[in-house]
Amino acid sequence: MSAFDELMAFQRETEALAQVEGRLHWDQETMMPRGSALQRGEELAALSAVLHARRVDPRVGEWLDRAEAPDEAGAAQLRLIRRSHERATRVPARLASEMARVTSLSQGIWAEARAKDDFAAFAPTLSDVVKLTRELADCLADGRDPYDALLDEYEPGATGESLSQMFGALRPRLVALRDRVMGSDRRPEALEGTFAEAGQLALSRELAEVFGYDFHRGRIDKAVHPFSSGSGADVRITMRTAADDPFNCFYSTIHEVGHAAYEQGIDDAYHLSPLGQGVSMGVHESQSRIYENQLGRSRAFTGFLFERMRDTFGEMSVTDVDAFFACVNRVTPGYIRTESDEVQYNLHILMRFDLERDLVSGKLAVADLEEAWNARFEQDFGRKVDRASNGCLQDVHWSLGLFGYFPTYTLGNVYAGCLHKALREAEPELDAALARGDTSPATGWLHRNLQRFGGLRAPRETVRHACGFEPSEEPLLEYLEQKFGAIYGV
Repeated sequence: MSAFDELMAFQRETEALAQVEGRLHWDQETMMPRGSALQRGEELAALSAVLHARRVDPRVGEWLDRAEAPDEAGAAQLRLIRRSHERATRVPARLASEMARVTSLSQGIWAEARAKDDFAAFAPTLSDVVKLTRELADCLADGRDPYDALLDEYEPGATGESLSQMFGALRPRLVALRDRVMGSDRRPEALEGTFAEAGQLALSRELAEVFGYDFHRGRIDKAVHPFSSGSGADVRITMRTAADDPFNCFYSTIHEVGHAAYEQGIDDAYHLSPLGQGVSMGVHESQSRIYENQLGRSRAFTGFLFERMRDTFGEMSVTDVDAFFACVNRVTPGYIRTESDEVQYNLHILMRFDLERDLVSGKLAVADLEEAWNARFEQDFGRKVDRASNGCLQDVHWSLGLFGYFPTYTLGNVYAGCLHKALREAEPELDAALARGDTSPATGWLHRNLQRFGGLRAPRETVRHACGFEPSEEPLLEYLEQKFGAIYGV
């Protein structure tokens, strides 16, 4: 075997073990008995130690020195393995194992604290996570800003400074649009009533199929926080239900199907290799957001959803398709990021971006986080936070040590705006298909131009290759201003 072949065989086993680790996390959030948390923490710590040992194995470095790429895909494989190896060798095995153990336990503690609206019960554990995260960032920084080192795990090539500039360009127009919308005399009606869980689950499954989810290689389960897990031949998603809010179920399903479709759509030849997964969280989020928003909340598709909901639940409080479209896209005051409308969603992310940078740098102490969150939320959204579960306990990410992850949500929205612009130019009859519940012109275009390539190209290059132009925030802002300007007459 050549050095390249030996390296790829070794890497395939590493990728398979990483999939097992992901399955343990999936089980923890869906089916694991509550009393199993301590043992699961030990299991994840042990597996993390095994994976870390493989990633820093000296043979990887030797193979990389001798390997010759047979083609473009092989060169990309070597680039990604080298990046992973270099990052892993900077992290002590003790730290990798302890991070896995503590974040596994932290997740359960967060969930209980959130249920009780008790930030104080979570703060000591979060302090441990932040301490380990700072240590990890220092190991990875190599002279850079420690936050950039964390961000690089989720969005290679991005920096806190470059994102600050992009977010600075987004904020004024988002705030101005929100103010115009909130000041409008138009008030789309809310959907009222109770919607049986059985009907929600059945329609959720149908929507997953409509958007191309392959149930032969996946499944849907319920979880506190919807997510997608896995790649290749085993990609699972979760959603949640609320009797008085079926949109929460339906659009979280469509959102997670966007993630899953990316993973299921990657070229089979890349499975269990560095190319066999989404290239970054920003690009990943572009898929979930374009599925959920530009497609799922479009006037054309909401007409189809309106009829399917009437078929499932009977007559509803909203009685015509135009009112239903406005209802789906209502802009309302609220606390929860995952339930936020498109106009305000990114403002939630911009707030978290600033707070977590301060946590990592030490400018903000965990003990002061709740107060800082509440003050910033009131400043940005004009409302006082009423309880911790509507405030700094609403998201699971920090309990898992996912610092540097939040900004990729807005970056994903920016990428989705670019992809939507290119998609509309390529598929001028798209709305006619969406109105029939046929998403294939859109999902097919995304598969051909982005999803099948997996990690072949760098994140921005992936989007640029699909769109044919350099990514920027302008297409997203134009889409939002046109869509919500029309709904609200502003």
